Amino acid sequence: MFDVSHVRFQFSKMAKESGPRNRNHFGYNAKSRLEDEGFKDMEDSLCFRRNPMASLARPEDLMDGLNIRTITPESYENDSISPSPDEGIEEEKAVVEEERPGPVQIVRASESDYIFELDAAALEKILLQDHLKDLNVVVVSVAGAFRKGKSFLLDFMLRYMYNQLSGSWIGGDDEPLTGFKWRGGCERETTGIQVWNDVFVVEKPDGSKVAVLLVDTQGAFDSQSTIKDSATVFALSTMTSSVQVYNLSHNIQEDDLQHLQLFTEYGRLAMEETESKPFQSLMFLIRDWSFPYEHKYGLEGGRALLRKRLEVKNYQHEELQNVRKHIDSCFTKISCFLLPHPGLKVSTNPHFDGRLKDIEDDFKMQLAELVPLLLAPDRLVEKEIGGSKITCRDLVEYFKAYIKIYQGDELPHPKSMLQATAEANNLTAVAGAKDLYSKNMEQVCGGDRPYMAPADLERCHAAFCDDSVKFFRSIKKMGGEEFCQRYQNQLESELEEAYTNFSKHNEGKNIFYAARTPATLFVVMFFTYVLSGVTGFIGLSFFAALANLILGVALLLLCIWAYVKYSGEFREAGMLIDQLAEALWEQRTVRKVISKLLEPVRSHLAWPLSLLPSLPSGATLGLKALVPLNNNYKKTN
Repeated sequence: MFDVSHVRFQFSKMAKESGPRNRNHFGYNAKSRLEDEGFKDMEDSLCFRRNPMASLARPEDLMDGLNIRTITPESYENDSISPSPDEGIEEEKAVVEEERPGPVQIVRASESDYIFELDAAALEKILLQDHLKDLNVVVVSVAGAFRKGKSFLLDFMLRYMYNQLSGSWIGGDDEPLTGFKWRGGCERETTGIQVWNDVFVVEKPDGSKVAVLLVDTQGAFDSQSTIKDSATVFALSTMTSSVQVYNLSHNIQEDDLQHLQLFTEYGRLAMEETESKPFQSLMFLIRDWSFPYEHKYGLEGGRALLRKRLEVKNYQHEELQNVRKHIDSCFTKISCFLLPHPGLKVSTNPHFDGRLKDIEDDFKMQLAELVPLLLAPDRLVEKEIGGSKITCRDLVEYFKAYIKIYQGDELPHPKSMLQATAEANNLTAVAGAKDLYSKNMEQVCGGDRPYMAPADLERCHAAFCDDSVKFFRSIKKMGGEEFCQRYQNQLESELEEAYTNFSKHNEGKNIFYAARTPATLFVVMFFTYVLSGVTGFIGLSFFAALANLILGVALLLLCIWAYVKYSGEFREAGMLIDQLAEALWEQRTVRKVISKLLEPVRSHLAWPLSLLPSLPSGATLGLKALVPLNNNYKKTN
């Protein structure tokens, strides 16, 4: 007789062994986080591999006609029996497939406007799980140039996290490397920012538990990304990570340090200013190190190399010193690790899939030393911002805040070295041309020069403007003709603005222009006074009263204008009165009236001209000063 209880016991044991949180479906012999779920006395979990496995025996194959119900992980948690296989197997497979660990892209560039967007829902689903959201978070990110093996390295980190309790976490010789998507070749693979959706809960030596999040980033300087794209991705990963691995090839070169300076400064601009250093731990990871006879592989050799590269020397150029001082001011801890080349099979074999048998022993030995330096429980660095430790819940909010800053126009756009140099070169030429124009105009109508006729001033402006443009074009500039033309147009626009200011300054020297407002108001008062008398005499009392009202308003405006000019207060009121007087002045009637009133003055200015040789020198100078004023008044009318 077939023992039904024995079959149920086997299914129950399998459910316990799989565990409610054991979602490790990779090709490693990995332990899940069973201890975190309370299964301390349980045997090692089953190994779920990507390759097809033999299916379990169906109950109907064991005994015909016997109705046996299986126990799923969910029913194990709820201490209930699941539906029969015929009713629920397809649904269960869908759930398992959906929860399968893998990389999730949380930051991607919009194809239409090239603005980075955050997938907040995906990030919240990962970090706001009940068993994670209140834990302090450790974020390990790998960034650097594209096609330098960042995702390849992260997959070995995944092996360590899933198998760190095992003595051989690095895996078997014939085991393919899976996890973050990677491949050989020269074209980029990763875009935006990706995170591993299976967050690891690790207990530190002091008994506290932390959540470990692994982050992969888009490679910098590929043919489809601008400098702004590369700077944004690098800055975001640096701002949100507790350990930033700066993945370099062969050596630490000066351009690597300059790019790091640019990217970290772009990140620091987006953060609130604090007295402490804005970022935490930075590791220079030098791949394919070829000089072990100078600095041996590993952390010790890297420390010696880093000391030489970041040393500030008195004889160094100021630019080189500033780069090193900036990097030191950004990170609380800086280290370096030298990693050998993994072998020709890795770099040249298009079918390489990460098997250890194809990798050089030196690389495997140093890799086994590197990964625990970053991820061992006693080496984990918890994320801090402003001196406070950050939980998974907090990290979600910081991601949202930072991405909004980079989506807006608050930050300057980073530029390539050629573009920045070309802009500086052209701006210097523009500044020199403007200075030449200003000096020439100052000699003609500067502060100590007398009033100049507007037509003459305009002719001088045109001549000096041509000289300035010729000066701008004579300077050798970078960027090409089309690029420089934009700055020439900018120069011409700025010269027109400068001419407007010089014109206003020149008009201020014209005493007739300064007296235009009171003269206009006086004419209005005189005209309304006469009109009031005439209309009152012939019995048109309404028009007489209206004329008197206008006369009173004009007198009040004249008094207000005089007070404003004397005291300097209520300047807005004075400007309004000047604008009103300007509008009245443009009417030919007012101008003709004033011209008639000044006609006797002009006639009396003519006779002293014949006496100029016989007059004392002081009187001669005084009359010569009056003549151009009179002539300028004629020209303005």
